[in-house]
Amino acid sequence: MAQKTSKTETEEVVAKDTVKSIDIDPLTPAKAAFYSAVLPGLGQAYNKKYWKIPLVYGAIGTSLYFYLDSNKKYHQFRDAYKRRLEGYTDDEFSFLDNSRLIAGQKFYQRNRDFSTLFIVGFYVLNIIDANVDAALMQFNVDDKLSIKPTLYQNNLNFKPNVGLSLNYNF
Repeated sequence: MAQKTSKTETEEVVAKDTVKSIDIDPLTPAKAAFYSAVLPGLGQAYNKKYWKIPLVYGAIGTSLYFYLDSNKKYHQFRDAYKRRLEGYTDDEFSFLDNSRLIAGQKFYQRNRDFSTLFIVGFYVLNIIDANVDAALMQFNVDDKLSIKPTLYQNNLNFKPNVGLSLNYNF
């Protein structure tokens, strides 16, 4: 019985590849950036980072709210000042003089301009975040590779030293 060859013993034994190949798509960051440019938060959804979408809309929405509020108050002060120049004094700011109306206009105009910069800044930051996040998703970050801070004692002067240890487990 020991000399007989069975059908399973004559078949070739093929070793499976233990290294898993990850296909890297170089256009993934560009797609994520494009999606975020078309609709803020869409690039984060493409990267499957759904928790970032409320942050994107919260930042842009808050800046947009302050833009609209400052724009409304700027126009109120401007219209009241124009009416004063025409000789009317029955506006909602009758307790303010002309110099205070001009100061109010400048204040709210500056706040409106800053809000515009914040809207554009958060929009661009949304695009950059989607692009960088998609690019970093292609790196190998499994548990076999780790960097840990270490504290060790110097043998010459017995003082503690701080370092980083790079570990790779097979």
